[in-house]
Amino acid sequence: MMHTKIRRALRAGTAAFALLALAPLAQAQELKVAIGSQITSIDPHYHNLTPNSTVAGMVFNSLVGTDARVRLRPNLAESWRPVDDTTWEFKLRPGVKFHNGQDFTAEDVAFTLERVPNVPNSPSSYAQFVRAIKSVGIVDPLTIRFRTEGPYPQLPNDLTGVMMLDRQTHEGATTEDFNTGRAAVGTGPFRLVSYRNGEGVVLERNDSYWGDKPHWQKVSYRIITGDAGRTSALLAGDVDLIDQVPTSDLVRLRKDSRVRVEETVGLRLIYLALDQAKEDGSPFVTGPNGEKLDHNPLRDLRVRRALSLAVDRAAIAARVMEEATVPTGQVMAEGTFGYAPDIAAPKADLAAARKLLAEAGFPNGFRITLHGPNDRYMNDARIIQAVGQMWTRIGVHTAVEAQPFTTFIARAGRGETSAHLMGLAATTGEAATMLRSLVATQNREAGMGASNRGRYSNPALDAKLAEAMRTLDDGRREALLQDATRIMAEDQALIPVHIQKNAWAMRRNLTIDARADEYTRAQDVRPAE
Repeated sequence: MMHTKIRRALRAGTAAFALLALAPLAQAQELKVAIGSQITSIDPHYHNLTPNSTVAGMVFNSLVGTDARVRLRPNLAESWRPVDDTTWEFKLRPGVKFHNGQDFTAEDVAFTLERVPNVPNSPSSYAQFVRAIKSVGIVDPLTIRFRTEGPYPQLPNDLTGVMMLDRQTHEGATTEDFNTGRAAVGTGPFRLVSYRNGEGVVLERNDSYWGDKPHWQKVSYRIITGDAGRTSALLAGDVDLIDQVPTSDLVRLRKDSRVRVEETVGLRLIYLALDQAKEDGSPFVTGPNGEKLDHNPLRDLRVRRALSLAVDRAAIAARVMEEATVPTGQVMAEGTFGYAPDIAAPKADLAAARKLLAEAGFPNGFRITLHGPNDRYMNDARIIQAVGQMWTRIGVHTAVEAQPFTTFIARAGRGETSAHLMGLAATTGEAATMLRSLVATQNREAGMGASNRGRYSNPALDAKLAEAMRTLDDGRREALLQDATRIMAEDQALIPVHIQKNAWAMRRNLTIDARADEYTRAQDVRPAE
């Protein structure tokens, strides 16, 4: 019944959409967007979540910006350079003003960096982006220096995620002050008009913006988390653009002459993590007849390789994901910093996988449960089902358990899974971010292994990564990160499955700068030529 209603809604909106697609954009000057994820706060330092960062990037600015492929570019800082091994100097852009007319200066930068780690009740803090800064020195109103304990080449990358605030306006401002609009004062291309939790935001153009002026005078963001609802809203002409285009609709929308679909390879890796911490058995692994095992087979490299070879990444990309992914054997997408061009996505080889299992002492396989979310990543529950069937074909009889993300992630964080599906995005566009989070030996004090829920540990990889993270020369650092990636792949530290593509659908007379970081920003949307 629900599918019938959706089809009727799509048909009913066809005529209206056909007329709307021809309307001259210059007259409207309003952009209506439907996004698929919740915006939980306007405070740019409260909750590190992609939809929040998207809105923050329209109202506020960071010192360092990124282009569509997440390469660094000047933003509120015109330039930056290492003065010595432990000091970075940033030159600020002159003439920048906040929405309230206040000048942007180094004092505001110092205030912002002090605020970031001290935002109360943050569910996902931005503190990781300022942790390396041990002291701040103001040279003059447009020059500021940051001191680190040792060489830290990633500081410019980290500062792409920190939005600058006005000391005079924001000293003492609470997260609620931002959400009500009282403190939503930035230097960005848009001003906040209103924010309604669970519904969306309304923005208006900042005509005093220091950079290129966006096309749109008014922007309305509606939150429509249901996939069918977003597509229906676009085809009915209720919105001009949608993000997170459902894979089930991609093929149809790509062929629709009224619609433009823009796609790009993103930064989000979907991978399988394996329990490598427990030596005397893993909680959801038993022998082929359900008997308890006295050791953990997932600690055996041959078993890990067998499980990887059993995964038909090409079939998942084609049949589950509608070609909305790129199969991979590493953590980064091609063209990003640290990508190793010699590591291809492994091809499925069931015979080789069975042989490796036999060599590891499991000629009859074993039993395992594969856990994962059912509401977090594109088609996550379907991917888990597919992998479970593929593992079963080599004798690893796999039960599948998909749960809401909030329930699942709590269990995974406590080490209560043997194998699970997860995703992580390389928000800085550099392999160090992924490697130190996913496969570095877990060390909370050092900020290493934060997402290493399989507790993988390899001193050789740790050493290579540590050397990369203190190497200021970009060429040398990238070579070290590629070496660390090769160690990860050779040791099958985890099982990469694919890199997600990001997709947007819009009226035919619009275009968007398709960003690898998944941001759907109004300043990136304009009339098509």
